[in-house]
Amino acid sequence: MQADKTVLVVEDDFAMRSALAVSLRQMGYPYVTASNGEEAIRLCRERSFSAVMTDMRMPRLGGLDLFHEIKREQIQVPVILMSAFGTIDLAVQAIQEGIFDYLPKPFSGERLRETLERALISSSSFKKNEARPVTNDTDRPFLAENPLMIRLLKMAETIAASQATILIEGESGTGKECLARLIHRRSPRAHRPFIAINCAAVPESLLESELFGYEKGAFTGAHAKRLGRFLLAQSGTLVLDEISDMPLALQVKLLRVIQEREIEPLGANKAVPLDIRVIATSNRPLSEEVKAGRFREDLYYRVNGFCLRIPSLRERRSDIPLLVDHFIKKGAIRNRRSPVSMSQQALATLMQQTWRGNVRELETVVERALLLADGGKILEEHLLLEEATPLIAPLSVSSEGVTLWEAERRLILETLERTAGNRTHAAQSLGISIRTLRNKIREYRTDPAVTEGMLSKKTVGTKG
Repeated sequence: MQADKTVLVVEDDFAMRSALAVSLRQMGYPYVTASNGEEAIRLCRERSFSAVMTDMRMPRLGGLDLFHEIKREQIQVPVILMSAFGTIDLAVQAIQEGIFDYLPKPFSGERLRETLERALISSSSFKKNEARPVTNDTDRPFLAENPLMIRLLKMAETIAASQATILIEGESGTGKECLARLIHRRSPRAHRPFIAINCAAVPESLLESELFGYEKGAFTGAHAKRLGRFLLAQSGTLVLDEISDMPLALQVKLLRVIQEREIEPLGANKAVPLDIRVIATSNRPLSEEVKAGRFREDLYYRVNGFCLRIPSLRERRSDIPLLVDHFIKKGAIRNRRSPVSMSQQALATLMQQTWRGNVRELETVVERALLLADGGKILEEHLLLEEATPLIAPLSVSSEGVTLWEAERRLILETLERTAGNRTHAAQSLGISIRTLRNKIREYRTDPAVTEGMLSKKTVGTKG
């Protein structure tokens, strides 16, 4: 039995301890069992383990207390907590304190195997007191050594097993949909549908029918029955991408669907029960949208069952070298090129950027550089970076005595002028969606001074 691959199972219930031993034996994992926390501490002092699986509730020394004792003695080993009485709050608390993972009982053999595989892979990193790389099995892996990202991914994998509605917040390009896919694949719904809809990309007039579907003849042009995204996601996961851009009138209907867990397609005469998990994403803090009156407070509390905020690339610069290496290899495969290296000077330049487009922008820059290097080392001259712009465009006039509405109006108009009326570029520069920008322009058109000025120009009405 190899000590460095041995799993320590700590469980006071004999039947459960025996069942775990059988499962580990069938999976080919060496193991040692302990019937209480005190025995487990003694074993950890005597030998090394690659993982410790411990029950939460045990006499004298419970699972969390055992973890704290292991930590106090500086024994470097990933600890997996098991409990039949778990809650989301307990899981979050445990992970924030450093627990490797949390398994709510009962758990499947597949979930046990997957958790142990990750624990055994990371065991050497724990012993070296290093951050562990984290990846998932989506098209775009989460590669991270940054503590912020590792903590976030641990939380995501933990709450994936629950039925909680999840809100994911983060700037554009940080990987909100990728995180939603990770949660789906780690959930009991992993083999069921994963459906996503971008609430900002679908025209307002079509969004309701896209979400809820309709019956044949429900309205002019409804020549056949159409299933909405909610029913397409039945028994699986529905992602409401950029929910902050959903019109207020539609938010009322969405609230009822999430609250009642049933849906009534347009033109239908009866409701259909729903069994789905809803994940909402937003590139702006929804709490601020509520304060501004653009998002319903009651809906906010419904979708915010658990909030995950993805840090911007600026907050996790230590992950840039890891991401660059991955994007070079990925781009080389896609473009049939040989993988190359990047010069230290070029990498240093990338580390200094503001990355308004976050990971998505970094991937684009790296792939361009790979093509320009044409088989040679990527140098600084191969980096085609956007012209640096401040995160918030400065006002050209003093803000003294200016209302918030007026300051916002001037900022938007000056940004439109700077982008020659291109709404797409203006929205990106301002950090808002095109729909929000359109609504603001419509609002400002009621001002005669604006109508006669910038917004009356043909370019503003036609570009973007």
